[in-house]
Parts: sequence; structure tokens; C-alpha cells
Amino acid sequence: MSEPLLLSLIEAQARAGLQAEAPVVAQRLREQGVDALCIQQARGNLDWLETPHARGWLAGDPVDAQRLRDALARGFVDADALILAKMRAPYALPLLSWGEEPPGAAAAVNSARRLDLYAIVDTAQRLRQVLAAGARTVQLRIKTPATPDAAWHALLREEVRQAIEDSTRAGAELFVNDHWQIAQELGAYGVHLGQEDLLGLGDEGRERLRASGMALGISSHSLWELARARTLSPRYIACGPVWPTTTKDMPWVPQGLDNLAWWSRAAGVPVTAIGGILAPREVEATASTGTDGVCIVRGLGDDPTQTLPAFASALRAGRDHPLDPVPQWPHPTLPRG
Repeated sequence: MSEPLLLSLIEAQARAGLQAEAPVVAQRLREQGVDALCIQQARGNLDWLETPHARGWLAGDPVDAQRLRDALARGFVDADALILAKMRAPYALPLLSWGEEPPGAAAAVNSARRLDLYAIVDTAQRLRQVLAAGARTVQLRIKTPATPDAAWHALLREEVRQAIEDSTRAGAELFVNDHWQIAQELGAYGVHLGQEDLLGLGDEGRERLRASGMALGISSHSLWELARARTLSPRYIACGPVWPTTTKDMPWVPQGLDNLAWWSRAAGVPVTAIGGILAPREVEATASTGTDGVCIVRGLGDDPTQTLPAFASALRAGRDHPLDPVPQWPHPTLPRG
């Protein structure tokens, strides 16, 4: 696989045979057989990134060609390699737009509390159990069936309503997975969305989501997803999977503790660990990386009142023994093929 092309806008236009803005020119070059490219300083100090995995406006320092070669030699796919090539310091993450609107300045995220143990459940009844066991960061994750009917929609609405009521009474932060419009309508504190869902909203939908005032959690698995997530000033960014997980079928190489530690310093917002965290020893290891929260799904077991106290002790132990040293480079999460 060849290196991404680094071109000025004038060079890209000449090569494409097209006088147009960078996104249009880049797409034409992809149609002509170019695998990946970066049009530098195409709009002020913004570069246009065009790769098989990600496209958008990339802010930050100019691409360092040698650092790009180093990243490619380490096995990073083009999108992640170009992110790394913009970084003059180990954790100085650039911003990547979601579409053809340039990325806005990411606002600072202020929170009075850490996420700590983050319990993810699939029913309001289960949520009451983890609240009673002491969890104060919770997610209601109800997956949409292939053919949802009116009865399912009514049940979903009631589950979200009950979860909001119980979480508010307990003083917990509740994030409703996926169903952000129902969550907004019913007055939820926050929502959690994956990157494909956020891309599908488009610029207008993402702006409506931001304007809702709900706290936002965003999944991330790669550097380009991390750089994109930051622009929405989320309450947190999830880094996963830390270890292999059977909860979801995903193509990603596990992040491990090294990437989790790197994410926690580069994200610019709180990071929560997710994926394969089943036992106290894994909570302790993830907490040592500096992550703000640790997600527990299957590890909650049948009786969270029995499991959560041990997880809480492990969280404190991990924070008392921080990981050292923190890596200067992450490792690739997709194979370069």
C-alpha cells in the first residue's frame, strides 16, 4: 500500500483536472485511483483528509512527512497515520471535522465528579439494582429489534422514563444509549452515541443534539474517531475495546492499557474504558492508566450489590498506583492491509 499523497490545493486541482474546493477535488482523485491524500492548507490553516476510513477538515500543525512515514511503518492505517503526523507533541491531538463544515473550537469540559464505575444495563429494573448497589454513572442500553412495532416503542418509552426517574432520585448521571430524541423529550441528563450514528445525523442533526443541552458520551476505537469526537465537547469519550469482548462483534484490535493511558492524556475530555472488563483485577489495571471511568457490563453479575463493592475497591487501588511510564505512541487498532 502506497503512502498518502501530500498535496497543496493547486497541486491537487491540477492532478484532478478540476478547479473546485478541496473536498470535491479529493473525491475526484479517489475516483481516479488515489488511495489516500491530504490537501494541505486547503482552507486557511486546515488540511483536507481523504482516506478509505475517514474524510474531513483536519486542524493543527502542518503534516510532518517523516512522522507520517514513522506512523505508517508502525502499521497505522492512513487516517490514523495522518493524525499522528500532525502532532508535534505526544498528546497534542488535532481536531477532525465530521463533514464538510470545519471543526469548531472544542469547549472545555467541566465536571464536578469523576465517572468512576460506569454500569451499563439493558432494563430499567436492572438499572434500579445497580443504583441500589451504589453506581452513580449508568447507561440504559436497549437495542432496537429488526422490526420494532408500536408495543416495543411504547415499552422503550416507559423504560427510559423510569430510568430517568430512578437516576434522578439517586443523584446519578444517566446516559441513554442511541435513543437521543426520546431521551431529550423525557428530560434525560445525557445520551451515548456511536460514531456511525453521529455521522448519520449530519451537520444539522449534530447541531440539534448539541443545542439540546444533554451531556454526550461518544464511542471511539481509532485516532480519527478520537479526533472527531473531541469537536463535540462531550462529557466523555469511551475508549474500547480494552480487551476482547463478546458484547459486540467489532474489527478493532484491543486497545490494551497502553492505548487507554494514551487516550486518557490526548482526548482533552474525560475518558472511560470499555470492553472485556469482567473482574476486579481488570478494573484495577484500567484505573491505573488515568481513565476517568471504567465500564462494567457482564461483570455486574446477577447481584450487583455483591460485585460493585469489590470493583470500587479495585478502582481506588488502581488510582493509587498509576501506570508508569505512559507511552509516547499508541499502537494501531486496525491492521494496515
